[in-house]
Amino acid sequence: MYKLLLYLLLIVFFMTMFALQIDEEVSMNTLFRVKHGLNRATHAAAQQIDVHKLAQGITSIEIQSAEDKAYDFLQANLQLDVNNVPQQGSFLDTPVDVVVFEVINENHVFPYNYVNNECNYEVTLQRPGVVMIIRVEYPRIYQVLGPITWFIKGTSELYPTGNMSYN
Repeated sequence: MYKLLLYLLLIVFFMTMFALQIDEEVSMNTLFRVKHGLNRATHAAAQQIDVHKLAQGITSIEIQSAEDKAYDFLQANLQLDVNNVPQQGSFLDTPVDVVVFEVINENHVFPYNYVNNECNYEVTLQRPGVVMIIRVEYPRIYQVLGPITWFIKGTSELYPTGNMSYN
């Protein structure tokens, strides 16, 4: 009788460990998917050249267009609606919060060292670029892991074309 009880306890233990391992693997997959989506969004935003300033010889990112494009790409890649709430069928369960969206333009001296102490983020930009930080909660499958919240950071620079000067 004691062997049967031991086997049942071992099965429960191994099933719990299996659930923990599955949850950890899925959480890492979710983190990578969100990071790739954020990278695509910042890259698209950083390519929004201000053509009026470019006509004057100034390389700059058009701020409103960059923000619109960043949100469009973020929502498309993470399956979010216009309020950043996951759509049905999305791999996320909770809304994505955009904590920081900043365009670093020609009014800074490059290389520019961007520092955000609140989110513990530092990056050096060689040319105009976009910085975006989002907060994402991991939708746990099993309740073995505690709640996980990530602050995911992404930065992209304006792709250089020809002889561009930034100073």
